[in-house]
Amino acid sequence: MSKATMGNKLPRKLEQKMKTVGEQIKLARLRRDLSIAQVAERATCSPMTIARIEKGAPTVAIGIYLRVLYALQLDDDILYLAQKDELGRTLQDLALKHRERASKKQ
Repeated sequence: MSKATMGNKLPRKLEQKMKTVGEQIKLARLRRDLSIAQVAERATCSPMTIARIEKGAPTVAIGIYLRVLYALQLDDDILYLAQKDELGRTLQDLALKHRERASKKQ
């Protein structure tokens, strides 16, 4: 029986996202006609770890995900994470103080 800790229990919304990422990685592997063992060898990890990634397990380190993406030649995809950050940019813009000046009198 596994313990529910902060390390392996996520909010339902995040669990679904992890599952989706795992499914996408699995599809990428299958499109390349690679076995779990082949990806594991190329990513220097165990086949069990690849299976956990494909199931969306939240306890796999991000470094392992990067090695798997590299093995699938998808490592540049990681650069798209938080690229847009619309909320952060909006907050940054709101924090900028706009200096107002009086109009020039002639």
